[in-house]
Amino acid sequence: MRRLVIATTNQGKVREIEEILAGVSFDLVTLARWPGVPAPEETGRTFADNARQKALYYAGATGELTVAEDSGLEIEALGGIPGVESARFGGADATYPEKFALMYEALRQQRAPTRAARFVCALALARSDRVVFEAQGTVDGEIAPEPRGEGGFGYDPIFFYPPFGRTLAEAADRKREISHRGQAFRALRAFLEREEEAGL
Repeated sequence: MRRLVIATTNQGKVREIEEILAGVSFDLVTLARWPGVPAPEETGRTFADNARQKALYYAGATGELTVAEDSGLEIEALGGIPGVESARFGGADATYPEKFALMYEALRQQRAPTRAARFVCALALARSDRVVFEAQGTVDGEIAPEPRGEGGFGYDPIFFYPPFGRTLAEAADRKREISHRGQAFRALRAFLEREEEAGL
């Protein structure tokens, strides 16, 4: 069976991606197979830029068909912060509760009339030195008054999704229905299924 490398070390993302791609005609493997490969520096200005960089880097390092994604939270009143710095916001060692506290303080200082926010996920699929597919997903919501919920991961406890009336951490059982990552990886799944006969 052909292999597809899921190029992330975030186990929450790995679980989501494996669930979405379950049943495709590929052996899904993670970067744990290549422990000696260092992570690339992410220098892109957009999620799509970083997804391409990572997909091409890991496809070259592993010699395998590779999918990489870059995703994060954009808060309208803060000019899109944290954006591509979502994972590094507050410093590489900052915990998510610490990140949340920084965001709430920034919003308080901004006295923002709205707490509109969105999650964005861009993915790229690469073989050797070529990107062969890209997709993006977004989900709109707002920053909750305070973190709520124990499910999900990352920024889910502060992301309130109005149609559910809950944060994504409170609605973890339904998150995949609407999530930014779910949208992007369902598009990838459809592409892989279409291309199966072409011998991708």
